[in-house]
Formats: sequence, structure tokens, C-alpha cells
Amino acid sequence: MNSLNLLKDDRGGQIFLGLLLLVAIVVPVLNLAVSEGHPLHLSTYTVTLTGKYLTYALLAVAVDLVWGYLGILSLGHAAFFALGGYAMGMYLMRQIGDRGVYGNPELPDFMVFLNWQELPWFWYGFDQFWFAALMVMLVPGLLAFVFGWLAFRSRVTGVYLSIITQALTYALMLAFFRNEMGFGGNNGLTDFKDILGFSLQSDATRIGLFLASAAALALGYLACRLIVTSRLGRVAVAVRDAENRTRFIGYKVERIKLAIFTFSAVLSGIAGALYVPQVGIINPGEFSPLNSIELVIWVAIGGRATLYGAVAGALMVNYGKTYFTAALPEMWLFALGGLFVLVTLFLPRGITGLLRRKEAAA
Repeated sequence: MNSLNLLKDDRGGQIFLGLLLLVAIVVPVLNLAVSEGHPLHLSTYTVTLTGKYLTYALLAVAVDLVWGYLGILSLGHAAFFALGGYAMGMYLMRQIGDRGVYGNPELPDFMVFLNWQELPWFWYGFDQFWFAALMVMLVPGLLAFVFGWLAFRSRVTGVYLSIITQALTYALMLAFFRNEMGFGGNNGLTDFKDILGFSLQSDATRIGLFLASAAALALGYLACRLIVTSRLGRVAVAVRDAENRTRFIGYKVERIKLAIFTFSAVLSGIAGALYVPQVGIINPGEFSPLNSIELVIWVAIGGRATLYGAVAGALMVNYGKTYFTAALPEMWLFALGGLFVLVTLFLPRGITGLLRRKEAAA
């Protein structure tokens, strides 16, 4: 099944991918080809901010896959995002070498400060990009597989599963705050210098990361679209709407849940890995349960079970967050909560649901 067939009945997806392609072309041109004094020039800060939004959009697509099409309200996807980010952060820390504050070619600065004598075994291999890229997908995927196997096998569903996923991310946050864990404790990992030999301060590198984020979002969207239009996706919707009936007619419901939940975690890890070199830091705060709740709000506002609605919600909310945290910092959380309540009451299918309803009426 090629991409054209995937998008045949997905007008919203066609529009989204078209806009994404346009943005991927225009942003580098306005940043690199237009002089700084020109009114059309796009600053490197804006490029980085846009790239960060795209990683959030990929994360939202991952959440929509399990919530919108499988009916699993996960409040722990921030954990998979953060684990992917830490895997990339460990690679970036190993690239610093003797350019750190303490000049140790082997140990990151925080280990020298804490009097560590040797590199922990779980840091081995992260001096190689291919190994780090593998861990970006393997660690979140393995955690999701083990957690899902235990939870789905025990037939934990509904609000109980949501609470357990939230407890998982909270437990990881507390663990990563501890200095003895070997991940930088409260400060996390930062002061990155370069990636694949390219300086992270370079405008060209920032553009490269932005384009990588755009490509990952497009491929992630198409992969999720492939799943939801396949037989697996149709059975997943059946599980969402009538799990017991689906189990009764012979489908292995636990396996279906486990496969999609694990894939969603891998996508979240990739989003986290692209996020870290653009923002320049990863710390335990990324595990915060509040972050996972915010992800759900993005998807709810944009529109569940559409995929492109999750992208729209992530971009809209995060742009609003950036603007209002500067203009009205004390009111931002109230505005976000109020928006979620209004959407829940008056737009149960989100903004994209409203647009589709208007199209149907026309």
C-alpha cells in the first residue's frame, strides 16, 4: 500500500502533509537565504521553536493512535518521550569529550562533580550514534512492551489503566531525580556541543534538526495511517468500541493492544530524541505526570481518532502556551484548563470534528 492509497480518503491528512511540505521548504529559505535585516527573515530561534513544535506533534500522533483508535487513555506517554530524550542526551554528552568544564575525556561533568571514578556500564556504547538511535527506540519500546504485557494480560482497563500509566511516569521521575542513578539528577543532561560532528550552535545544524523533525512527523503520520487503515486498525477500533465482543469472536485482544501500544511508545521515543538537541537539555521534569495530561489535552482539542487533529491540537496549544506564558504568565494554566473544559462540553470531537460537521452540513 503506497502513500497515495493511504491518503485516498484522508482529506485532512492530505492538507496536513501538504502544509508540512510547504513549511519544510519555506522555513530554511527564510532563515538561510533571506538576510537578517529583511522583514521576511526567520530567526534561528523561530526555526528551533518550530522544530520543537513538530516533535510535540509527533508525540501527539502517538497518543492519538492509542487513545483515539484503541481506547487506551494513556497518562504515561511523557515517560516514553523522556526516555528517548535521555538516550539522545547520553549520546550528546559523550560527544563533549574533554571540552567539558572539568576536561575529563571519558566522564560527563556531573559525574566528575559527584566523584564518580568510572563510566557506568549503561553508558557504554553511547559514544556511537547508531547505538544511541537504537536505544531511542528500544528502551521506550521495551518498557511499553513489558508494562503492556503485564497490564493487558491482567485485563486492566479504563481509569485503572490510566492511573497505572500515570504512576509509572511518576515513579520514573522520582528515580531520575536521584544523583546515584547516573543521569544527572535534578539538573539532567545539558551543555551539548555537537551532533554527528556538526555544531549545535550552527544555523545549518538547526535547519537540519528542523527538517529531521518534519520528516519524522510525516513518516510517523503515514505509519500510523497505515496501521489504522489496515485490518489491525479495524480490529483496534472494534476493541475500543466493544472489547468483550471482539474477544468473544476469537481475536487476541491483548496482542492487538500490546502491538499498538508498543509502537506508539517507539514513536514517542523518537519525538523525544529529536526534541533534546533542539532545546539543549533533558531533565527529570520531562517525566512529570502533568506533561502526560497536557498531551491528552492537545489530542482532545484537536480531535481524537483523526491523527491530523492531534497535530493541529499540539501546534495550537503550544503556540498559545509560548505566547501567553510571556503575555499572561499567571493566567496560562487557567486558560488551558478552561479550553479543555469548553472543548469537552461543546466540541466532544475537537476542532477538526467541528470542521467536518460544517463540511457535512454544506
